[in-house]
Amino acid sequence: MDVTEIPFVNHIGIERKEEGTLKLEPTAVVQNHIQTIHASAQFTLAETQSGLYLQESFFELKEKVVAVLRASTVKYKNPATTTLYAQATIDEELKQKFLAQFKRKGRGSIKVEVSLEDKESLLILQGIFVWFVQKI
Repeated sequence: MDVTEIPFVNHIGIERKEEGTLKLEPTAVVQNHIQTIHASAQFTLAETQSGLYLQESFFELKEKVVAVLRASTVKYKNPATTTLYAQATIDEELKQKFLAQFKRKGRGSIKVEVSLEDKESLLILQGIFVWFVQKI
């Protein structure tokens, strides 16, 4: 699935960069009352990046599972006034534990860490997104 084709993601203008990350421009659609990028738009960018990274990290499970967001925590560090770029990581040890559990039970949870930075590499948001993944 192309995450940029999710209707809400498309509506707010999240775009895919070539290297597998996402970006969001500071358009009028995503501005808040103080002319910064709305917290909900930042959250959507981070959550979407976590889902994309999950897909890319477990490509062998593509179209064999359904994944839903179970929990998240985010911390907004600085106001977002310029283009935002999202990056995600999964701890290798957690990845191996998830794969072992998934192999045993056909389901499991995994934590994806995401950061958003602006074009000057200023940290805007840090988040943890916990996905529940189950075999279909």
